[in-house]
Amino acid sequence: MQPIIEIRNLSKTYAGGFQALKDVNLEIREGEILALLGPNGAGKTTLISIVCGIVNATAGSVTVGGHDIVRDFRKTRALIGLVPQELTTDAFETVWDTVSFSRGLFGKPKNPAHVEQVLKSLTLWDKRKQKIMTLSGGMKRRLMIAKALSHEPRILFLDEPTAGVDVELRREMWELVRELRKTGVTIILTTHYIEEAEEMADRVAVINKGEIILVEDKAELMRKLGKKRLTLHLQEPLKKIPKGLSGNGLALSEDGFELTYEYDTRAERIGVTQLLADLNAAGVRLKDLGTEQSSLEDIFVDLVRNGR
Repeated sequence: MQPIIEIRNLSKTYAGGFQALKDVNLEIREGEILALLGPNGAGKTTLISIVCGIVNATAGSVTVGGHDIVRDFRKTRALIGLVPQELTTDAFETVWDTVSFSRGLFGKPKNPAHVEQVLKSLTLWDKRKQKIMTLSGGMKRRLMIAKALSHEPRILFLDEPTAGVDVELRREMWELVRELRKTGVTIILTTHYIEEAEEMADRVAVINKGEIILVEDKAELMRKLGKKRLTLHLQEPLKKIPKGLSGNGLALSEDGFELTYEYDTRAERIGVTQLLADLNAAGVRLKDLGTEQSSLEDIFVDLVRNGR
């Protein structure tokens, strides 16, 4: 199946000489949720802006639904809905009018039933007659999504969609994103909330210093790069790690009652088995033990730190 978005050798250098993107290659599959992760200034918004036709690339090409974004601008833009980071709306318009107007901008015929469905799905129906200036920050964020969905796009870009909204509203918006995916909409999400990517994404792309450093299925990424932490709770405190255990990579807590051991999830279980045998041989008695799996945030921080 042909990807719905194909990005080839894409670069962007601004007038001052700053290179925001460096030879980016990325394919986005139809109907997936892709989380685009990266620190501030990594190039996330520049990449989105080029695909959406807001910023011109210096080199490379992008196709959306098989159409080139430069030659077939109108066709590609009609396929895309964009929810920008900034809340930019006309404060004096009503909710209904601004969503209806957004639909008309793409040459779509009036469709009150579709506008109603979008507003209801975003819990904005009761606010349809209100002026935008009267809405809360969370409602304005929902309104931006409604505007982006007004022309029935096949692709939705969400640039930090839950910035500044409370936890309850964030979870409601996650549910909305899942429902959109069920209808076949492809969703590209940038976020600083790693738990959003961990909760929703099918795949994760990590961008750093203008370069894509990794693209991977989320589950496979966590399997490949995740680590487990084994915490050993001791019956008696240790002042230091016994010599016979010094080669196991153990860390001793300040109070001496815990030893921690990190190991690759791909490693054979015999490593843990051998460690327990070594502890027993050294006379270290355990009271309890527990394991933790590294999170997507741990993996992301490690990738960016190591420049991988």
